[in-house]
Amino acid sequence: MRLSRSLKLPLLLASPFWLVACSQADAPAAPAEAAPAPMSAAAGPTETPDDPIVAPSPNASSAPFVPADADQAPPAESGPNAPADTAAAGDGDARGRIERVLGDADQYETVFKALQQGIAGDDRAAVAALMRYPLRVDTGGSKREVPDAATFQRDYERIVTAPVARAISAQSFDTVFANQQGVMIGNGQAWLNGTCLDKACSRTEVKVVALQE
Repeated sequence: MRLSRSLKLPLLLASPFWLVACSQADAPAAPAEAAPAPMSAAAGPTETPDDPIVAPSPNASSAPFVPADADQAPPAESGPNAPADTAAAGDGDARGRIERVLGDADQYETVFKALQQGIAGDDRAAVAALMRYPLRVDTGGSKREVPDAATFQRDYERIVTAPVARAISAQSFDTVFANQQGVMIGNGQAWLNGTCLDKACSRTEVKVVALQE
């Protein structure tokens, strides 16, 4: 069949548009690398390796070094027979409180009186022998640990300062404060505490564990 010239011209003009449309429909898909990778169901959140892991410090600066009152006691040591309760001061029954909370009030009283006598007589060697080392000290304008008896005697005047000596001398054993942390003298100028010498805690040793102004 022959087409007239009047029909040939529109067909010739329309043919490029049909070619373009066909070429677009048949265009190849984009490379697979350009698409985001599918997320695996087992994949967790991405970790940032440079983020520091911050652990709480056991020696935070906000923690009290040695307590200055009954509500802030020094860190508990392995005191013998320590129950869950605490004892209040001021009722004149220090021995009963110590027996109930810490055990062996006689030993605490012995160390208490020896400390008073040693300070009153300026017997530095005797006082040094009553300390548990390293001894926590916050006196004379410095906070530190005294490692041994020799250092204690050398720095005696900076450790057993006048406020500490007065508090210890003025204290009556019948009115000491006692709780699981130990026996407090004054307003916290000295703390006594016991430590177990065997697994059953059948033998204990009481020493001064902290001094502060």
